Amino acid sequence: MTQRIDTGTIEIRVRYAETDAMGALHHSRFWVYFEMGRTELLRARGFDYAQCEREGVFFVVAKCAARYLAPARYDDVLELTTTITRMGMARIDHAYELRRKDPSAQGGDREGRMIAIPEAIRGEE
Repeated sequence: MTQRIDTGTIEIRVRYAETDAMGALHHSRFWVYFEMGRTELLRARGFDYAQCEREGVFFVVAKCAARYLAPARYDDVLELTTTITRMGMARIDHAYELRRKDPSAQGGDREGRMIAIPEAIRGEE
């Protein structure tokens, strides 16, 4: 069972340059946001990550996974909650929850619809 040690929340606004051709937040940006959450949680605990590095303390991401439930869009305001779920002598485990601040915003394709993968891509021609 995981132990909830500390939690912090930051607000992030999706910038246009962070979206893909479909207008959704590109999946690679989530990892940047998660890094922001870890850094700000550390700062809230009274530690400056840059100072930690100057003192020879480095944190390495050894494992990460994400489950995407709905796309975020340009100018959406998101709330990222970062939780330290476990801390040992040489390991810190984090959990993240990224949600739209306005839950009424809708995801989907540019028109808000789901579409089937084309047969040619599925190999069913």
